[in-house]
Amino acid sequence: MAGILVLVGLYFTFRMKFTTLTMIPEMFKLIGEKTVDGKGVSSFQAFCISAAARVGTGNMAGVAIAISVGGPGAVFWMWLIAFLGAASGFVEATLAQIYKTRDGASFRGGPAYYMEKALKARWMGVTFAVIIALTFGLAFNTVQANTIVSAFHNSFGVSKELMAVLLTIGSAIIIFGGTKLIVKVSEVIVPIMAGGYILLALGIIIFNITEIPHAFVIIFQDAFGIKEISGGAFGIAIIQGIKRGLFSNEAGMGSAPHAAATANVSHPVKQGLIQTLGVYVDTFGVCTSTAFIVLLSGLYTSTENDGIVLTQNALESLVGSWAGIFIALMVLLFAFTSIVGNYFYGESNINFIKKSKTWVFIYRLAVVAVVAVGSLAGLDLVWGIADIFMAIMAFINLIAIVLLGNIAFRALHDYRQQKRAGKNPHFSANSVPGIHNVDEDIWPTEESRNSKVSSH
Repeated sequence: MAGILVLVGLYFTFRMKFTTLTMIPEMFKLIGEKTVDGKGVSSFQAFCISAAARVGTGNMAGVAIAISVGGPGAVFWMWLIAFLGAASGFVEATLAQIYKTRDGASFRGGPAYYMEKALKARWMGVTFAVIIALTFGLAFNTVQANTIVSAFHNSFGVSKELMAVLLTIGSAIIIFGGTKLIVKVSEVIVPIMAGGYILLALGIIIFNITEIPHAFVIIFQDAFGIKEISGGAFGIAIIQGIKRGLFSNEAGMGSAPHAAATANVSHPVKQGLIQTLGVYVDTFGVCTSTAFIVLLSGLYTSTENDGIVLTQNALESLVGSWAGIFIALMVLLFAFTSIVGNYFYGESNINFIKKSKTWVFIYRLAVVAVVAVGSLAGLDLVWGIADIFMAIMAFINLIAIVLLGNIAFRALHDYRQQKRAGKNPHFSANSVPGIHNVDEDIWPTEESRNSKVSSH
């Protein structure tokens, strides 16, 4: 599956003529843009929802293990894959915006929605919806809950049973509070957790600035060294880097588009660019922070097979024993926001299968239940099932975005044309050729938009 994700990302990157690199300044300009009418979810809030699910314990534990198993060279391949995956992230997020639908005062959408509307394959969308609801809302949340409980038990000696109760209550409050509360919580916690972790890493880099050139040297030497190639470590580094990069930033896997669809923007490409930035923040920000912490500590040759422990040991060797408490708090924030974000993805797909408050209520109960059970459960079987389901989910989404890629490319061309004309780009249902089944209430035609303007 990783190989397919790479090939699709490579194809999109060249088809888009490296837009995901050349338009980085535009991404930062858009991050603070307000909603179209001052209502709904902003670009930044949608960015935070996706980051809440994307940035989890894997950014700390997974990267540390990738370096331990694959060597420092795995970091280079992680960077490369983030760049290629960004193009897939752009395409799926743009498609999610084009084919989104209204949900009261806000919007919802994602792969299931563009499979039904653009490919006219509801069966495909329902299949995807069932798999992601089970994988993210249930299986992954079991893992996140267990990680929080274990971290606090190991760092503070808090009983697992007490942590399980507190975590279950906290999750229930946010989940039953609905989308608005999820947005608010994500908007507050995500910048704190990701920013705090990155700032700590920057501080460590500054205090160890003389060691940074050596860190880059060992990354590139290990990625391309003759010894590594002849000894077989080259392949391990590539596999670990690709796996950590793709399964951390989730580009092309079909999860982040659900958050992208919620944003109330004037043009789909705007949120496509924002979600591309999310891939970069995840990999070049959070994952790279962990990588440099491990590399600067010198513990990358450790045989420790618990990623959280390895990261904790590396941080303690650099800043002192208080690092254990810091990591435990980061695990709490990272994993808790992942529980909330994962639930949001699941709910969006439950609504796709059947618009029913009863179904959503039952799903909420199921998610809260797996948080409670997962806090104290063994996870080997859960991880195995989740990995299989995630691979199926990604495969279905990749087929869809490859078939629909031209629509995203045309939308990008339309966006660029309007920017060159000095306009603030606005998307219309009939402004891009070859796009059908778009909700004209959300994306009115040029004629209807002009008539509204003239009537005022």
